[in-house]
Amino acid sequence: MNKIIIFDTTLRDGEQSPGASMNIEEKVLIATQLEKLGVDVIEAGFAASSEGDFESISQISRVLSKSRVCSLSRCVESDILKARDSLQHAKKSRIHLFLATSPIHMEYKLKKKPDEVLKLAQESIRHASSFCDDVQFSCEDACRSDIEFLKEISLAAIEAGAKTLNMPDTVGYRLPSEMGEIIKTLHDYIGDRAILSVHCHNDLGQAVSNSIYGIINGARQVECTINGLGERAGNCALEEIVMILKTRKDMFEKYGGLDSNINTTEIYRTSKLVADITGITPQPNKAIVGKNAFSHESGIHQDGILKHRETYEIMKPSDIGIVHNENLVLGKHSGRAAFKDKASALGYELSSEALNSAFEKFKLICDQKKNVYDDDIVAILSEETNTIPQVFVLESLHCSTASNGAHLSALKVVRDGVAHCDCALGNGAVDSILRAIERVCNVSGVLLDYKVWSVSMGKDAMASVMVKVEFENSGSALIGHGKDLDTLQATAKAYINALNSFERMKKFLGTDRNLRYGGV
Repeated sequence: MNKIIIFDTTLRDGEQSPGASMNIEEKVLIATQLEKLGVDVIEAGFAASSEGDFESISQISRVLSKSRVCSLSRCVESDILKARDSLQHAKKSRIHLFLATSPIHMEYKLKKKPDEVLKLAQESIRHASSFCDDVQFSCEDACRSDIEFLKEISLAAIEAGAKTLNMPDTVGYRLPSEMGEIIKTLHDYIGDRAILSVHCHNDLGQAVSNSIYGIINGARQVECTINGLGERAGNCALEEIVMILKTRKDMFEKYGGLDSNINTTEIYRTSKLVADITGITPQPNKAIVGKNAFSHESGIHQDGILKHRETYEIMKPSDIGIVHNENLVLGKHSGRAAFKDKASALGYELSSEALNSAFEKFKLICDQKKNVYDDDIVAILSEETNTIPQVFVLESLHCSTASNGAHLSALKVVRDGVAHCDCALGNGAVDSILRAIERVCNVSGVLLDYKVWSVSMGKDAMASVMVKVEFENSGSALIGHGKDLDTLQATAKAYINALNSFERMKKFLGTDRNLRYGGV
């Protein structure tokens, strides 16, 4: 088997990054893009952890046709049944069982003896296999487990029906040579009776290296996330593992010419989508997708790039989907057909209604700024992919500074076709806007995070605002986004976007959302 199976867990482990919670519509949007990227298996959530996760998996199962949809599950009967039910509409499904196998986890967390763990694993795998023909078993904390016990439970799992065995470095403890030795030992022992998988955390910065050493020693599945999201220091970054396989093909020829099914030209767009939705932007010097990944400031480097690009670049920006089309420049005189062509070139296929709405917004921006960049157009198009039901719609906003230095904001919000107006004073423009929204919408919220950045460049650049809010002491931090040439207008849009997410999530609140912080 020369193809490396890419198992993406952005929607499960990635969401466990502090503050990275996503609503159902956002998860469906990311899952759709992951399928377009070419991901083989998408771990859509942990069905038993909450009604929200269950519904997300169910909705994703309905819309995907190529990627396999997976739900995480403990070795607990009720979890397995929840996973089964959440996947009932999937064209291709997988149940991912996990159970701790390290001495420290078995003694202090499970409070079970090794023989009890082995028996529970077999019973759970058999149960899951009666519902699903593709069962994966993970030995949680495998890399701190006794290798002889790993061999024993791996063989038992295969006999019970597991087709994939995952060996997670749950706490990011191992070094590459150690990971390689573990996988080699297991591969030599089980042969081709199951696919070996690695799931590496990045606590010591070794997640990608450990995954590569796993591959060259027999693993044929890599579990990873977009932008390396995940608990604590994160997981193996999908974009890095994929581009290593692509860029260094020469090094993998001795192992049969390893590669993946990933369409690398969709990497950049996927990275930006996940960053926009989670509000977690990769650091500028992040490999592959960081803002500076293809930038050159050194004069020597710039000179070399101008003479021959490969002097200082081992990859082209276009390899990951960064394409600047200078032949089609849009402006205030551009027509709908040209705008549609540009949207298609940027990777967006919108309905006629969404395209018309985006075109109208584009025309408004053209009247307000001199140069309209691709990033501006992407910002407009991305807003049209927002499928969160719009309970509240911002109609108008007016801000002013009072004589005592306080700020006053007045706004009009439409709900169910009825306009509601109110105003509020605040310590600054942002504070007054949020207070006014809460008054007119009759809701209270705590602002946990607020970020502003420019979409493109120049003094007239469009502003992108991200807010993270907890409404009504719900215990759930929701993220909202807003984009506008006016930063204050973008702020109001972002807060109302978060509020609409809250309205959407209300029926799921009150359920146990803490279980999702378990796993591999």
